[in-house]
Amino acid sequence: MSFRSESTLAGYARAAVDLRARMADHTRSRFAQQYLKAFLGPDADATRGGPDTGARAADAFSRAAHQPWQDGEPYVLAPAMTAIIAAAAQALDLTGDIVGNDVAPSDAGVLFLPEPIYERGVHGQVTSIGAIAWAKFHNTSNGRTGWWITGWADRDDPLDPAATRRRQLTEAPELAARFGPYVLHSSAEIPIGTPIIAPGEPAEAVDQDWETAPDGRFCIDESLLRMRAVAAVLDAFWRIQEQPLATVTRPPLDRPARRRALRANLRHDTRVVMLRRTTPVTESTGEAKWHYRVRFVVRGHWRRLTNADGQPYRIWIHAHIKGPDGAPLLLGETVSVLAR
Repeated sequence: MSFRSESTLAGYARAAVDLRARMADHTRSRFAQQYLKAFLGPDADATRGGPDTGARAADAFSRAAHQPWQDGEPYVLAPAMTAIIAAAAQALDLTGDIVGNDVAPSDAGVLFLPEPIYERGVHGQVTSIGAIAWAKFHNTSNGRTGWWITGWADRDDPLDPAATRRRQLTEAPELAARFGPYVLHSSAEIPIGTPIIAPGEPAEAVDQDWETAPDGRFCIDESLLRMRAVAAVLDAFWRIQEQPLATVTRPPLDRPARRRALRANLRHDTRVVMLRRTTPVTESTGEAKWHYRVRFVVRGHWRRLTNADGQPYRIWIHAHIKGPDGAPLLLGETVSVLAR
């Protein structure tokens, strides 16, 4: 099952359960640990600045790569929102900013991109961002905390040049089958409570032609960013999904998907995040064409406002139940979807 065969919110929720279950199993496998060790490389402790150092670095990174798939909250970025998030990420510059504990909607999670955003690295190679996972870490040795972010490419994306390279490298079909639905391709860190430092100058690129992105898809040029592309996309998503223009609802999850989530012990409290309409669509009678038929729980959140003097401020909106009185109350496993 994949997002390519789904076009509804309920279908996105169903696909998210299946993909998370498969990735949770894959990231525990011996093959995934071998791939992770090769990904980190022999000098990873000194060069990557991961959530830990020394001999514990690989174990810490392994937990950060697995935890979001197993325990994190899932989000799905609807295709209509892909260009908005990508454009915001390309323009983002967090250099010198201080990120707080509340910037992310949860301590761990996975953002699925059914329509991938492509990134061009500093050496010109293009790969897709099909999913982004995040987890909060705390280094007890130096007291440093932050968000550890991993970028994943859709293994079967037919438009991804990196996927073509992976298929060429994995000559044996049985080896390719040992990968999960998504393949780890990048990592980044956003510190909490300390200013974000701009990355240093990249190493000199080898002499090669720059790859072109697939036609009609958004491609972020990482050489123009002040941070890794996956971190920029995720931070743009975090900021947009909490804005007042967003509204939250909950798509139903069918019984087979609910049962699979329970069997896989997946945390799956569902939310759908969509852009709020500025004006309701109306019939000729002037009445709204849509209304809520169910009740659902709205989590506590900050609402940003502006006073009469033009000064911004925010107020805390407590968790509450939204919807008409007497309507069915939706509870249980759900998936967050940012849609338009």
